Amino acid sequence: MLGQNWIGSSLGRLAGAIGACSITVCPALAGAAGSASPSVAVIEIEGSPAEVEVGFTWLGDGGQTLLGLVETLDTLAVDDEFSGVLIRLKDSTLGYTQVEELGAAIKRVRDAGKRVDLFAEGYATTDLLLGAHADSVLIQRGGGVSFPGLYMEEMFLADTLSWVGVKAQLVQVGDYKGANEQMTRSSPSPEWNENISSLLDAMYENMRSDLKGGRGLSDSELDNAMRETWMASGAEAVEVGLIDTEVDLPVLPDHLETVYGGDITFVNDPYAVASLGPDFSNPFALLSQLGDAGSARIDIDHPTIAVLHINGTIMDGESSSGGLFGGGTTVGSRTIRNAIEDIRREPLVKGVVVRIDSPGGSAIASEVMWQGVQRLREEKPVWVSVGGMAASGGYYILSAGEKVFVNPSSVVGSIGVVGGKYSLGELYDKAQIKIVERARGPMAGLFGSADEWDAAEIAAVREQMKETYDLFTARVTAGRPGIDLSKTAEGRLFVGSDAVGLKMADEIGGLDDAVNELAYELDVADFDVVHFPAPPSFDQVIEEMLGGLVGSPKVGIGPASLGAALKGLIGEDRYSAAVDTLNGISLLKNEPVLLVNPRTLFFK
Repeated sequence: MLGQNWIGSSLGRLAGAIGACSITVCPALAGAAGSASPSVAVIEIEGSPAEVEVGFTWLGDGGQTLLGLVETLDTLAVDDEFSGVLIRLKDSTLGYTQVEELGAAIKRVRDAGKRVDLFAEGYATTDLLLGAHADSVLIQRGGGVSFPGLYMEEMFLADTLSWVGVKAQLVQVGDYKGANEQMTRSSPSPEWNENISSLLDAMYENMRSDLKGGRGLSDSELDNAMRETWMASGAEAVEVGLIDTEVDLPVLPDHLETVYGGDITFVNDPYAVASLGPDFSNPFALLSQLGDAGSARIDIDHPTIAVLHINGTIMDGESSSGGLFGGGTTVGSRTIRNAIEDIRREPLVKGVVVRIDSPGGSAIASEVMWQGVQRLREEKPVWVSVGGMAASGGYYILSAGEKVFVNPSSVVGSIGVVGGKYSLGELYDKAQIKIVERARGPMAGLFGSADEWDAAEIAAVREQMKETYDLFTARVTAGRPGIDLSKTAEGRLFVGSDAVGLKMADEIGGLDDAVNELAYELDVADFDVVHFPAPPSFDQVIEEMLGGLVGSPKVGIGPASLGAALKGLIGEDRYSAAVDTLNGISLLKNEPVLLVNPRTLFFK
C-alpha cells in the first residue's frame, strides 16, 4: 500500500503493522501504557508552521501551527507513555524565532528526562539551530548541509522610482525607524545602517551562542565549521561537529533502538485529532466524498516485475508534474526513496527495472537516489532501462544498476558537474537599484546576488564541485567495470548505440526487453508488471488540474503563462525539449552545484 505517512512508506520492517493505517493516526504503531518497549513520538515539521489557525480549520485538527507543535512537545514532556521524541524535518522553512520557541519546548522535554532526536534529509542554518537543542542530529546518508552564516540584502529604490517618474513622499518619525528609506533613499542613512547592522550582529551572536552551547563547540571550532560547511556533505558536517550521524531513513529505527538499548514502539502524530467534519477551507474536501479519493493503492497478488520511473529533472523532495516554467516534470528524491521502500517490502516483487528519462538536476538528490537503488539491490535484482536520456544525474543513478539497456538513440553520459550563481550587479545598475550587502561569517556573502566572485571564491566553489565530480566518477567506475573515463567523462554525451561499445551500457533494447529478460533470468514465466511510484489519487489529480485557478484572485503573467505562449510559438515538441533545461538551471537558486545536462536537443 502506498501513500501512507512517512513511517508507513519508509520503514520497511514496520510495514506489516502499518498497512491499514490512516495518514494521520496509526493505531498499530501506537504504544499503549505499560507496553514492553518504550514509545517514541514521531513529529513531522513541514514548511513553516503557521502562527495561528485560519479559515475553518478549527472544525478539524487545525493543521500544523507553531503553538500546536509546542503544546505537543509540552504534553510529551509529562506523558509517561513516551520515553522520547523523534522530530523529522521535511523541507522545513523555520524562522529563527520559531526555532527558539521550539527549542525551548525541546529543552522541557529533555529536562523531563526524555530523549529528543532530530532527523532531516538536508540541513540549512535554522535546521542546524533547531538541532542544537536536541540530543542528537541525524542526517540522511547522502544528504547535504548548507551553513554559510547570516546574509541579507536591502534594495534602495529611490533612483529607480525617479527613473520611471515617481517620487515617494513619505514621512517618518524617529531617526532610526528606516521604514521609508527603501523608497526615499539610494543608500541607508547612518542611523539605519547602525540600526540594522547592530541587529544583525546580535542575531549572529545569538546564533553562535546557541550552536556553541548546544553542539559543544569553541569559537575557533565554530569558525572552522562555517568555513567547511557553507556547502557540505553530511559526512563533512559530522567531522566538524554540526551533525552527529549519517543514517539512511529506512534503518533509522534500528539506529534509534541501538541508542535506546532495545525495541521501540513508534507513534506517529500522537495527539492527532480526528476531523469533526469537512474542512471547508479546502475546496477539494467535498470531492473526497465521491468514492475513494484517498491515497492510491498498488495491490500485488502475483509474481511481479516492478518498474521504477525516474522521469524529469532531479530535485529534492516530492515529484511534480510541472516545473518553474510551466512544463516538464520533476522527480523528487523523497518520492523515489519512498517508492523504493514500497518495492523492497513486497515479497512478490521478484525484480526491478529502473526506467530513467532524465537530464539530471540536483547533485544531492542524485546521490540520495543512488543510495536508494543500492539499498534495493541488497534485496532484489535491479536492472536499468534508459528512455530518451540518462544524462548527468540520470547517469549517476544509472550507475547503481546491475545491467543497463539503452535504445539506439538514447542519450547517455554528461559525467560532469555544473554550478555557480547569477551575478545581477550590472542588471541592478541598469535599473538603478542600489544593493547594500551585510554578511556575518567567513563565507556568508558567497552567494550574494550582486557581486561577481573573485579568484579565491571561484577556487573555493571549484574545489567543492571537484569533490562532487570525484564522487560521481567513483560511482560510475564502481558501477560500470571496464569503463574508460578518459573517453567517457568530462561531460561527454553519447547515443546508446555507441554507449554499449564504451561499456557505458550493456545491451540495446527498450523497457519491454529489460522487463522480459529480467523475468527470464529469474525464471519467472508468469508475472505482472507494476509501475512505481503510485499514481496520484483522484483529489490530487483534480487539485493539480485546478490548482492554478484556486486561490488566485487575478491572472498574472508569470513563467507558466509565458511558457504557454512560448509553446504556442515554437511547438510543443521543441518546448518540451527545452523546458527541462530551464527547470534544471533554476535549481541554482537553491543549490549551487548541479548534475544537469542541457536538454535542448531536438530531433524531428
